[in-house]
Amino acid sequence: MKDMLERLEERRAQARLGGGEKRIAAQHGRGKLTARERIELLLDKGSFEEFDMFVEHRSTDFGMEKVKIPGDGVVTGWGTVNGRTVFVFAKDFTVFGGSLSEAHAQKIIKIQDMALKMRAPIVGLFDAGGARIQEGVAALGGYGEVFKRNVIASGVIPQISVIMGPCAGGDVYSPAMTDFIFMVRDRSYMFVTGPDVVKTVTNETVTSEELGGAKVHTTKSSVADGAYDNDVEALLQVRRLIDFLPANNQDGVPEIPSFDDPNRVDDSLDTLIPENPNKPYDMKELILKVVDEGDFFEIQEAYAKNIITGFGRVEGRTVGFVANQPMVLAGVLDSDASRKAARFVRFCDAFNIPIVTFEDVPGFLPGTAQEYGGLIKHGAKLLFAYSEATVPLVTVITRKAFGGAYDVMASKHIGGDVNYAWPTAQIAVMGAKGAVEIIFRSDIGDEEKIAARTKEYEDRFMSPFVAAERGYIDEVIMPHSTRRRIARALAMLRHKESERPWKKHDNIPL
Repeated sequence: MKDMLERLEERRAQARLGGGEKRIAAQHGRGKLTARERIELLLDKGSFEEFDMFVEHRSTDFGMEKVKIPGDGVVTGWGTVNGRTVFVFAKDFTVFGGSLSEAHAQKIIKIQDMALKMRAPIVGLFDAGGARIQEGVAALGGYGEVFKRNVIASGVIPQISVIMGPCAGGDVYSPAMTDFIFMVRDRSYMFVTGPDVVKTVTNETVTSEELGGAKVHTTKSSVADGAYDNDVEALLQVRRLIDFLPANNQDGVPEIPSFDDPNRVDDSLDTLIPENPNKPYDMKELILKVVDEGDFFEIQEAYAKNIITGFGRVEGRTVGFVANQPMVLAGVLDSDASRKAARFVRFCDAFNIPIVTFEDVPGFLPGTAQEYGGLIKHGAKLLFAYSEATVPLVTVITRKAFGGAYDVMASKHIGGDVNYAWPTAQIAVMGAKGAVEIIFRSDIGDEEKIAARTKEYEDRFMSPFVAAERGYIDEVIMPHSTRRRIARALAMLRHKESERPWKKHDNIPL
């Protein structure tokens, strides 16, 4: 028996070494952790239970039968994050460059199936060169099986991808179908075809960083939701995100003890809105003063900054926040902001996370670039997302709510449950100056008349009370009581039920 136990320990030690000491040293030399080190950081200490440690590939082509390493380039298993079950797989770059073989894919598939059965989140840590070309179509088939499970699990359990090194070819499509993608600056990149292929086909000379680095995907393509400076920070932030997320689409949001009084009043909010309606202010200040203990996890912070999306808590329960940002493009809605917010709203709705919307929007961004770029369809995505949402929707209009953008931002008309306005709110088809120049076109040139007409329009429409008179606004509230009013509204809406006609699925304007 003793011999057998010793042999087991030897085999375990061999498997834990992955590609060997030299390759581990090379991994560390690149400023990257190994797959197992990453898992240890992500999960609670001592909680990781590894599966399939001894799996090896079965390929016999191109001399592969002579090179077999236990684990076959991916470490899989489960553990806990702050006591909650999480499944994980981590590509091991020290073993065949983390490339995907048939056996490697089967390990991932097993974990995906278990996560779905147990209704628990799954996190994938990517650091690999793509498919193992020695295995040909067997590797491609493995990818397809992984992709299929990403789709089946979508909207059922949270799926998070962390890109911590190369992620190319078929490897990119699994993360693309997950809920969140995070990258590590200067060490990770994602692209379908690499710089060499790009050079051959299009004659463009481009580096891996320029083609698919963290900066590209967080600011231009919107593929990634965030980027961090190193492996440690990335994994700690993923732990933080998991704390905000439900385990699945039926468990409801996690609830943690909160020591922040839900009735807390913040008098500084009474002076947040500038006297000049064209002067910007920082909407993040409002969010941070409303959420528990100022704890806000922003999603896609570096992309489409004219809208803010992210998670906070109110009375210890997770809430999704969507807010126009007057500091950027005056908070206007454009194609990028609409897509960003629509995806976030749909995630929250899929996982029963209530949504609070802070609105200060002067309309949709005009111009040929936007119209040619499909603003109509992209704007419709956000309208569609809010309209189909059945989770509690609480909206606060802080200042401008003009034109169709008023409707789109979770208005009463498309399903908002509780809609508040600050006294500074201006709800109208458009700004006073533009409206007067259309209604009283004949008076243009007579400055006195135009000034009088503008004041008349402002008095009649540029306030929250016309909307409140019609019941489109439930209450005009004092800014300092915003947290208390939101907390009470969310408590009242906690058991909201919304009946919708049966459908196989909707057809969102993609």
